[in-house]
Amino acid sequence: MQLDLNLLTVLDALLEEGSVMGAAERLHLSSPAVSRTLGRIRAVTGDDILVRTGHSMTPTPYALSVREDVHRLVRQAHEVLSPVREVNPAELRRTFTIQCHDALAGSLLPVLVERIQQRASGVQLRVLAESPVDTDDLRHGRVDLELGGGRPGLSEFRSEPLGDDRLVVAMRADHPCAAGLDLTSYAAHPHVVISRRGRLTAPIDDALAAEGLRRRVVAAVATVSTALRIATRGDALVTCTAIHGRPLIEAFGLLARPLPIESPAATIHCTWHQRYDSDPAHAWLREQVRASLEEITAC
Repeated sequence: MQLDLNLLTVLDALLEEGSVMGAAERLHLSSPAVSRTLGRIRAVTGDDILVRTGHSMTPTPYALSVREDVHRLVRQAHEVLSPVREVNPAELRRTFTIQCHDALAGSLLPVLVERIQQRASGVQLRVLAESPVDTDDLRHGRVDLELGGGRPGLSEFRSEPLGDDRLVVAMRADHPCAAGLDLTSYAAHPHVVISRRGRLTAPIDDALAAEGLRRRVVAAVATVSTALRIATRGDALVTCTAIHGRPLIEAFGLLARPLPIESPAATIHCTWHQRYDSDPAHAWLREQVRASLEEITAC
């Protein structure tokens, strides 16, 4: 059966107003148009809906029995087709999943969790580590936000930069280069590279090659914390971000020295699937992440 759901809107108005003229005024339609629609409703339901009694019209027993259901369905249809575009954080009940690397999680989460709990105590966060391979988790809604250096290559994903973080070199407090680090000594010492895919080179190697230098990479590891732990036990250097790497660098008792060569700052991107573009709760989460990162950067 092909049903015209617009009939429900007219039926609701007829049952509320009790007349064709009243329903027409309420719906901003002409009386003949509403009268024709009433004829269609009668044909579909097999019921007169409204019958004339003197100078007024009276609903039939069937019309009285469905009046509340009709009104509820029309109200629900309006709610579906006119969604609320504002979110009340105090009433928000939702679990968000964020994926990012360990250094960013270590600096961001203390601020972000505190911020969210102060504003939306019903929100829970699930934070996942970076995967060593690309996945479909963002596409299929298993991850709400990805935070990191990469940008998506497909149009179905959205991305915005949240800020830059310069690179520094982490080392033991009694490292031979603790007093000062130049380009030659930087290249001469062993290095641990941070790469979720296990790559043994990074963009910094191209900059070194342009100066006729080459560093010796002794290991590639997936997390900043693993790289820094290795640095605590020898002369290996770790090139990582300054702001978001600082909590881990300090936790391991390491020093951070400026990178002795010009290198672009690491940009942090926030990436999500386009399905969340018009989701007010998701937009609120992105704003909390943005504000938290701005607070960290300002410290």
